[in-house]
Amino acid sequence: MFGLSYWVIPLFSGCVWLGGLLAMLCTWFAKGKPHYAFLDPRQQFLYISDIGASSWGQPIFIATSAVMVVTFDLVFIGERWLRHTRRLAPNYSKSEKIASLLSIVASIIGAAGLILLTIFDTRDYPKVHEAMLGVFIGGYVISAICVCVEYGLLGLIYRKRDHMAGLQTHDQHRILIASFCVKLAFILIELGLAIAFGVTEYRGNYNASAIIEWILALVYIFYVWSYIPDFLPASKAWHHHGHGRFPPVKRGSEDVEMETESNQLGGPAYT
Repeated sequence: MFGLSYWVIPLFSGCVWLGGLLAMLCTWFAKGKPHYAFLDPRQQFLYISDIGASSWGQPIFIATSAVMVVTFDLVFIGERWLRHTRRLAPNYSKSEKIASLLSIVASIIGAAGLILLTIFDTRDYPKVHEAMLGVFIGGYVISAICVCVEYGLLGLIYRKRDHMAGLQTHDQHRILIASFCVKLAFILIELGLAIAFGVTEYRGNYNASAIIEWILALVYIFYVWSYIPDFLPASKAWHHHGHGRFPPVKRGSEDVEMETESNQLGGPAYT
């Protein structure tokens, strides 16, 4: 893509998000940790959104959030394209393709939620802000679930296919299973933290809730970076094969059982 390896996209996206968070936090410290009028008097630790609602913090919050989610959504679109062009292991069943498309849709919805919550700040539009926070978290959690479904099905199907052919499991399929586990862990951790965040905020423990929100944001960075190894096989395929593609799925006698299983999972191969 534009002469760059695809793995650069999630790396850049995560770095932008990390840079934005550090810029807001460090500037707040440099200004002497001001306590804004719209904050609870007992509150010592600020939410990300509190800093993002300040006159100087909102431009940083909007800019970094918009750049981050737009580039991160390109990750999901790029993954779909690379499987279609066989730069990554192609989808075998219809279910995987549907899961991939749903992950793109959910990520776009989550991105819209983050951009809108930065515009409708917690100071002037608290209800809209909280609603968009839910859209942001929910959108990307659903997207991660769809990715887990796609990677889980794809990894298991290809591993079984290799075993039936008497071959060792391909590195790409090991990456799929490892990535599935990482993204499943992200879902569980983010859901747990989101529940803790909501409970502590509801009980008025704003300091604990603010700390949890910062942890949520940091965990999200590592989730974005977890897509870096997913794209590495695309670079290897380009260098190792003149046409830069994984070989197409070949049908043979060992495919009889796989065809039956594929039909149960959702249909024929999609490359």
